[in-house]
Amino acid sequence: MVDGKTKVCGLIGNPVEHSISPQIHNTLAKMLGINMIYVPFRVEESLVEEALKGAWALSINGLNVTVPHKSAVIPFLKDVDPLAAKIGAVNTLVRMEDGFKGYNTDMTGLLRAMKSDGINLEGEEVIIIGAGGVARAVAYLCAENGGKRVYMLNRSLEKAQAVAGEVNGNAGREIVVPLALTEYDKIPEKRYLTIQATSVGLYPDTEKAPVEDAAFYSRVKTGYDLIYTPAKTRFMRLCNEAGASAYNGLKMLIYQGVEAFEKWNQTEITEEMALEIYGIQKKNMEK
Repeated sequence: MVDGKTKVCGLIGNPVEHSISPQIHNTLAKMLGINMIYVPFRVEESLVEEALKGAWALSINGLNVTVPHKSAVIPFLKDVDPLAAKIGAVNTLVRMEDGFKGYNTDMTGLLRAMKSDGINLEGEEVIIIGAGGVARAVAYLCAENGGKRVYMLNRSLEKAQAVAGEVNGNAGREIVVPLALTEYDKIPEKRYLTIQATSVGLYPDTEKAPVEDAAFYSRVKTGYDLIYTPAKTRFMRLCNEAGASAYNGLKMLIYQGVEAFEKWNQTEITEEMALEIYGIQKKNMEK
């Protein structure tokens, strides 16, 4: 029951109407008996600073940040966690004494999701499709968690080269190899953990994949599509047809939400509870 002591958290972005984050957080609050409510706030790009000032003035406890504001909010924060600063994007804001501090739980959420599925980045060779903000963050994640080599495929080779230069310089080693999307045949012929980090295949364009060539999928050992709508993307189907396992981005979404919830409420969500939330949302999506 909402009362005068209810903590308010929420999501800012544009659009936000499709988000399942309110279901995740409000379910967690109910399960744990925490007096908190989570609501989505649609915020235009020109009003990001005003939105954060308003959230602070209204004593909002914490916020998630989604596209297109993950980098735009950074100049208006009091502090930024080192990982988020390195990635250049935040998705979670925590209320401090004198302002909001930004974190990136997207990447730690992905790491936790992969570990839950039995995948360890240590010593792994990875293919990343894309060179945008998400792909850049995934490349940093691989570099910081013992990844051996990352092949970054992107339509624009120049963009992949820019990301590779940045990540390699930061890591102090040549971990990222930039390639044009059509140059996948330059990748040594074996099977790789492959992370699809573009928006290709997102609803409503569900019959598209960033790479259509069957020959590419013979190099996939495990496919991770960071999209969660639809539940089974064309990329995932092509992975399966090539004999590879494939996962969508739902578990990553759950874990990034769990980590944000933990930060806002100074609590710890058990693995069992996180998987229960995942099961609930997976069932809802399959209806």
